[in-house]
Amino acid sequence: MKKRVLTGIQPSGKLHIGNYFGTIRRMIDYQQSSELFLSIVNLHSMTTVTDGKSLKKMTLDAAADMLALGIDPDKSYFWVQSDVPEVTELAWALSCVTPMGMLERAHAYKDKTAKGLHPNVGLFNYPVLMMADILINQTNVVPVGKDQTQHMEMARDIANKFNNQYGDVFTVPEAEIPEAIAVIPGTDGQKMSKSYGNTIPIFASDAEWKKAVMGIVTDSKGVEDKKDPEKCTVFALYKLMATAHEQKALADRYKKGGLGYGEAKAMLLAKLIETFGPLRDKRKHYADHPSDVEAILAKGAEKVRKISLETMEKVRKATGLRY
Repeated sequence: MKKRVLTGIQPSGKLHIGNYFGTIRRMIDYQQSSELFLSIVNLHSMTTVTDGKSLKKMTLDAAADMLALGIDPDKSYFWVQSDVPEVTELAWALSCVTPMGMLERAHAYKDKTAKGLHPNVGLFNYPVLMMADILINQTNVVPVGKDQTQHMEMARDIANKFNNQYGDVFTVPEAEIPEAIAVIPGTDGQKMSKSYGNTIPIFASDAEWKKAVMGIVTDSKGVEDKKDPEKCTVFALYKLMATAHEQKALADRYKKGGLGYGEAKAMLLAKLIETFGPLRDKRKHYADHPSDVEAILAKGAEKVRKISLETMEKVRKATGLRY
């Protein structure tokens, strides 16, 4: 039996190639080896997004992005969090067995409020809703970064506490911390991040891609100078999309000399167009046909609710809510 893997994405604006090679490509791979549960977690986004029209648009945009990049609704469970209302019912039940001290010690809450986010109840209860996302689907595995391990520890603790108090209701999930992925550099050589303004968007025009690529910071070595490919941002990004043979061929040219950074950037641009051009066209189709996206999401919610309702029936019986 395949393991059940759950992950969520917040609808938060334009994706860049760092998102794809760092996280999204791994999600797509899970479709082959596991039962992938992928939710667009718009309820979580309400802790920071306060404009309804913006949240609606970003939710549909995120869905179109994922579909264009390779999420297959026939090979996965793909839905919008708010379309499964049982998750909020479960969040209440879990909140009744979650100690206040546990939430007060949450690093993410402390970090966000320290950065100026308004400390509303939703932000404080964020880990409980995350627990509900995981437990309602009887998830086996949750891939998380190191910054999310505390939330997973909370989910495991509360699953065990609930099971001890009410009986065997939930699968106790395991955190999966993927093997370290090399930091994907942005156009300035720092980690690629929207907050640094150094990204290369996945879905952009050729002209926008060209502007981003030609703006990559390099050293001052001339065309004839020998260069170290492992210290070059252009080469680091090219490697993400090139075959082993192509990587070696370009690395050899760096080391030999006679290759200018302008030519290397042109090769990187060609790889971007080759890799993401067809996905961009697919993304445009979904943008032009939002009703198709809505239908896919509705079908996904219907599919995942069968599992959610089974879990909630166990919860209601165990807690006495089913009287």
